[in-house]
Amino acid sequence: MDRAKETAIKAARSAGQLILQKMGDKKIDHKGTFNNLVTDVDKAAEAIILEILKKEFPGDEILAEESGASGNKGTNRRWLVDPIDGTTNFAHSYPFFCVSIALEEAGELQMGVVLNPVADELFWAQAGGGAWLNDKQIKVSKINKLDMSLLSTGFSSNSSNMERFNHLTNITHGVRRDGSAALDLCFIACGRTEGYWELRIAAWDVGAGILIIQEAGGQVTDMDGNRLNLTAGRFNIVASNGLIHKQLITSLADLQPTRTN
Repeated sequence: MDRAKETAIKAARSAGQLILQKMGDKKIDHKGTFNNLVTDVDKAAEAIILEILKKEFPGDEILAEESGASGNKGTNRRWLVDPIDGTTNFAHSYPFFCVSIALEEAGELQMGVVLNPVADELFWAQAGGGAWLNDKQIKVSKINKLDMSLLSTGFSSNSSNMERFNHLTNITHGVRRDGSAALDLCFIACGRTEGYWELRIAAWDVGAGILIIQEAGGQVTDMDGNRLNLTAGRFNIVASNGLIHKQLITSLADLQPTRTN
C-alpha cells in the first residue's frame, strides 16, 4: 500500500503544480447547466493523474470526474479521481480547491490523498494507519454538542438544501459553504470543523476525504446513519467528528424530507 500512497501523492502534486501554474490562464466551459463549470485545466490535470496511475497500476479500474470509468472493470481495485474539487472556485481564482485521489479494494477504501495546492497542505490516510496533514498526525475535535459546532455543506443554486442550511446556521456556531467537499471533509479530520452534509455528491468528490475522516476518529454515513454506497451514482452524505453525529442527523431529519433527485 505504500506504493499506492506514494503514487497518489506524486500524481496529486504533479497535478497541483499544473493547477497553480494555470490559475490565471484557464478556459472555462459548462457541463450541461450554466453553473456546472469545467476548465481546460481540470482536463489537463486529470490527464496527468491518469497517466501516472495507469503507468504504475495498469490493471486497475479508474473512475474520474471528467473522463468517467476506464481501465480494467473486472478488478477489485478502483481509483477515485477528482482533478479539481472546487472547479467553480478555481474558475474564479478563489483559492479553495484541491486534488482528491482515493483507492478502493473490494469495495473498501484503503488509501486517500487530498492536496490543497494553494496552502501546500497534503492530507492523507491509509486504512489502519491514521490520518495525516503533511507529516503531522491529525485527529477530529472533541466538541460534543451541536450548538458548539462549526459545520460545512455544499449545494447548487437550485438545491433543496437551503432550509437545512438556514436551520443549522441558526442553532450552531455557523455553516460554511466553501465549495470543495474533499476539503470540507479534511477540515473535520484535522479539527477545524465538526460536521458536514451534502446532497447528491459523487464518489470521486468524497472518497479520499471519507477515509481521512475515519482514520482521524470521525464518522461518515448517509442521512439515515447507514453505511454509504460508493457505487451509487449520486448519494447523500453526513460526516462529523463522531461526537455530534446523531445530533446532526436528527436535526437534518427534522426538516423537509430529503430529496435525492
